[in-house]
Amino acid sequence: MPHPISLSFLTVFDVGPLEAIRIAAETGYDCVGLRLLPAAAQGEEPYPLLTDDALLAEAKALLSGTGIYVSDIEIARLKEGTDVNTFAPFFERGAALGARNVLVAGDDSDKARLTDTFAKLCELAKGYNLTCDLEFMPWTGVKALPDARDIVLAAGQENGGVLIDGLHFDRSKSRLEDIATIPASHIHYVQMCDGLADYDPSDEGLIYVARNARLFPGEGAIDLAGIVRAIPDGTPLSVEVPKRELAQTVSPVERARMGLEATKRVIEAAGRA
Repeated sequence: MPHPISLSFLTVFDVGPLEAIRIAAETGYDCVGLRLLPAAAQGEEPYPLLTDDALLAEAKALLSGTGIYVSDIEIARLKEGTDVNTFAPFFERGAALGARNVLVAGDDSDKARLTDTFAKLCELAKGYNLTCDLEFMPWTGVKALPDARDIVLAAGQENGGVLIDGLHFDRSKSRLEDIATIPASHIHYVQMCDGLADYDPSDEGLIYVARNARLFPGEGAIDLAGIVRAIPDGTPLSVEVPKRELAQTVSPVERARMGLEATKRVIEAAGRA
């Protein structure tokens, strides 16, 4: 079964949702990821798609006309004291767009409390036909794949998932063997990007690269083909490659095309073409 390929928000961070959908259709993607809520703790505001009804209507019409679907929406950050009910408008918007998955970040170092909050988030998301996919990142309360797996399994929600990002997988020293410990039903999509073998391991260094300077699949040293072989056949792959320096000279359309072709080469190398 082929892997559907999604154009992530960060790959074309410099365009709005309508243009992202158009670019995904023009360059040959199957689906698109859209950001509605801020990813950064400070300096980033909610995105217009969350509250602009006219923009929502345009996006729905464009999705219908192009055949592109929304694979994921982002981002739900779970902190100490988070009331999951505050995400209801976000989920409602995602459901209106036909989204399937929600990117979730765990910013609570209390594992038991975070597990409880995640379980409640999943319960709320069920009513909108959405999965909740917990992404491990070395600088957060969920640092590596085993941490995310333990939380998702302990939460016991059928729509809970572990989100594997190639960069975070490598930087957290997670192993390919760890992927096999996640039930296939809890892997809903995977983020594809690459990184250098040598890197700054500080939180500041990791965050900078993750948000600004990832590499296209195959440009770095991460065993992305191994990751693709380890996940269930047919799992959607999201091309998440923010390259802010390259964006100064290369158009969003061309960057999207480069990311798609690079990902296809990894899929072929993994024997999943």
